Amino acid sequence: MAGSCALFCEVIIAILLPPVGVCFRHGCCSVEFFICLVLTILGYIPGIIYALYAILCVDRDVYREGDFYRQLA
Repeated sequence: MAGSCALFCEVIIAILLPPVGVCFRHGCCSVEFFICLVLTILGYIPGIIYALYAILCVDRDVYREGDFYRQLA
């Protein structure tokens, strides 16, 4: 229950301030954050779309555990 509530809050924040929502999910020094920041500067709607994609579809644990590179091989 707490996980779905946190996800809901992240989605609401991503709609209002896209880079902040991505920052909560992936951290402020991640590639996802910088992509979202640039897209939001270029246009608010592309920033929202990418923020929702980064929050709902990108699995942050895969990158942190190093499994990403093992999956590529």
